[in-house]
Amino acid sequence: MSIRIALVDDHAMIREGLRAFLEKNTFLKVVGEAATGAECLAMLEAWRPEVVIMDISMPDLNGIETTREIARQWPLVKVVILSVHSTTEHVSQAFAAGAIGYVLKESIGRELLMAIRAAHGTRRYLSEKIEATGWRYVASGMAKSPLESLSRRERQVLQLVVEGHASVEIAARLDLSAKTVETYRSRLMQKLGVSDITALVKFAIQHGLTTLG
Repeated sequence: MSIRIALVDDHAMIREGLRAFLEKNTFLKVVGEAATGAECLAMLEAWRPEVVIMDISMPDLNGIETTREIARQWPLVKVVILSVHSTTEHVSQAFAAGAIGYVLKESIGRELLMAIRAAHGTRRYLSEKIEATGWRYVASGMAKSPLESLSRRERQVLQLVVEGHASVEIAARLDLSAKTVETYRSRLMQKLGVSDITALVKFAIQHGLTTLG
């Protein structure tokens, strides 16, 4: 029986390439594609995938936050992160959010298939290139990300702010008042130790929260 796969990446060409590669393998079946995290969450019930291949840097709702929501709402669905980011902090964030695998985009091929098989068998998989440093970092639980101090809503506001959305736009998207958005923005900047939007954008790029970088 085929493993049911969903693809989540904001680049259509990457999704098309992944689908073509994966469907050459008879034990895999791609049941859905999404360009954003929000789209993925909206369609997950209909797709009913067993494994989700997830990018990190996406607009509106990044892959880390989407993974966290999948782990909360659909705990039996396994998430394999497929990303260009190779830092131990990205790896740590991914596993902390509930991912079961982490593969670099440069390693698409044998490693991705191995990660899918491992995920389907409820086994963790980490890309060979970053396994030594990444796995030690994850296993040790040291050097926690500053993002862990933020609430879910603060992380949502953070991503939308650094993508250039005004408080009124953010308020409409999140069903909040503009004043509440301003409060969230001030609070998250204080928690992250930044004093202006430029520093906030730099922080977001470094942590893979936005595609701006």
